[in-house]
Amino acid sequence: MNKNINKHIWIEAEEWAEGEWNIEDGNLEVIVIFSDRSKWIASFFTYKNIQSLREKNAKTGECMNGAYYWSSDMVLIDIVSKKRIYEVIEYLIENEEFESVFTQYPDVEVEDDHLYPEGFFTSCN
Repeated sequence: MNKNINKHIWIEAEEWAEGEWNIEDGNLEVIVIFSDRSKWIASFFTYKNIQSLREKNAKTGECMNGAYYWSSDMVLIDIVSKKRIYEVIEYLIENEEFESVFTQYPDVEVEDDHLYPEGFFTSCN
């Protein structure tokens, strides 16, 4: 992966209402779009959130009463703050682990360019 390529990072929690984003006990989707139009997705969970989900599932009966839990593209993290998520993404890119952790989805179509900063894909047109 080209370490110098521009990227746009979307964090699901930035769309939530004020006060819903608990950085210590949460899980959320992260989408990374690179200026080559490639799209990558992962789900970030705090360690504490896994325990909270297990306890909830034990009460509700989900996942065999909390006996197991799974999520595709899972990344465990200490806190799900914007700063920490950015740090993890940079670390993964620098250490050539990004493509092993995030799952690639179909590339961004030209008709969706308006959803990204102006000129973001300019070098790719």
